[in-house]
Amino acid sequence: QVQLAESGGGLVQAGGSLRLSCAASGRTFRYYIMGWLRQAPGKEREFVAAIPWSGVTYYADSVKGRFTISRDNAKNTVYLQMNSLKPEDTAVYYCAAATSIELVRAGLADYWGQGTQVTVSS
Repeated sequence: QVQLAESGGGLVQAGGSLRLSCAASGRTFRYYIMGWLRQAPGKEREFVAAIPWSGVTYYADSVKGRFTISRDNAKNTVYLQMNSLKPEDTAVYYCAAATSIELVRAGLADYWGQGTQVTVSS
């Protein structure tokens, strides 16, 4: 069992930065691919980024070069550093844990956080 808790969302102007954190409970954290997905109003949830234990990173094309995912396995925490934010990045951001990158990309994770709101004003 893994429990996830996000933090770090908020309101920021376009061009600004935010860092999201996701703290995971449970000793099996290391076995999961950790990811971030987001859902904007009226839109489907979409993949943002993912990172397995090895540290290899995966990004959606829309955030590549602006967002950085990382994880601290000693702290059971995954981060999403978001730079050069755009109004279209406005969404609820969810932390997720899954056993494969394909499941994260498809939004079929085993565990989810409660979500944190990110609002980017123009």
